[in-house]
Amino acid sequence: MSEKPHAPHLSHPPHGAHGRPPTRRERWSSFRESPFFPAVVLVLILAAAAGLFAGSYTYSMANPTPRHVPTATVGAYDEGRGKAFVAGMEKALDASLELHAYDSREAAVEAVDDQKVFAILEVRDAGAKVVLDVSGASGASVAELLQKAAPAVGEETGVAVTVRDIKPLQEGDPRGLAIFYISLAAVIIGFVGAIQLSVHARELNPVERIAFTAAYALLGGFVIAAVVDWGLGALDLPFVESWLILALTMFTSGMVFTMFNTLFGRWAMLPTWGLMVLLGNPSSGGAVSWPLLPSPLGVIGRWLPPGASVNAQHTAVYFPGHQHVFPFLVLAGWALISCAVFWTWRHRHPGGRNQGPSHAASTPPRETPGGGAAT
Repeated sequence: MSEKPHAPHLSHPPHGAHGRPPTRRERWSSFRESPFFPAVVLVLILAAAAGLFAGSYTYSMANPTPRHVPTATVGAYDEGRGKAFVAGMEKALDASLELHAYDSREAAVEAVDDQKVFAILEVRDAGAKVVLDVSGASGASVAELLQKAAPAVGEETGVAVTVRDIKPLQEGDPRGLAIFYISLAAVIIGFVGAIQLSVHARELNPVERIAFTAAYALLGGFVIAAVVDWGLGALDLPFVESWLILALTMFTSGMVFTMFNTLFGRWAMLPTWGLMVLLGNPSSGGAVSWPLLPSPLGVIGRWLPPGASVNAQHTAVYFPGHQHVFPFLVLAGWALISCAVFWTWRHRHPGGRNQGPSHAASTPPRETPGGGAAT
């Protein structure tokens, strides 16, 4: 009877991964692959985002201060008491009046309508009398500052001052914030809609995703305009123009997120939130007029979708017939760039579905009677 061979004697314990404590690098690798890593990263990101959100809005809106106020002048403002009044206004505002001389009041009013200036300073009777025409529709915060400062400066300089609002805000929007709010709604719902498409309609292909982004933008823009105008009566909108501006804003915002989702995957919300909310909305000029914003924001905001949307909507509502092409070029430019990036790198975008013929790989092989697999 033969003996069974003995298992070789192990003179030392195994030294594989389970036989020793994991190294620091192995622990880090394991943590990186666990769900705890993105959760910890999100905790840190959300804490930083909260501080940045509060800081950006506080920096731009909490204490608006004029730097320079574009102002039209009619008459000899640089002589006698007229010159003293201008100097007194700059001292009271702690800002410079950026003066632009016009030959007539009609030409100055045209400059207000074109949004080149925020007020008209008309000097009469060799500087003994000044008429200051402000434009609440151009910027409620700027008009309020001018209205408060002018009478006090007139008393100090011995100038009789008359202040008038030649472009008042609509009754349903006394603070001039409704346009900012509807533009903000279009921006946020625009990229939230794109997020929901990427979560709940992942199998949409690129053309379909762009088409559905356009569809919810058109419908969403219509509903925003209808609620604000027909429902609440807060603004008397030029309905079709306002609707299309809101729809273009929503589409642009949605495609900006889609672009970043293509480039950065699950972290796409970070650049989207930073660009559209932390930077774009405070610098849009909707809540605080651009002469009162910190100067870099006043310049940058006009080149971002929220600022372009506010500018286009503001002109449509309060300065019909004086619409500018620049805000539409900004919105269309961001939309086209986002669509181009998405289309070029669409293979990197999470989601989509295969378009090829099916599916031999997904169908289990059928056994033949002989035991082999049929092809």
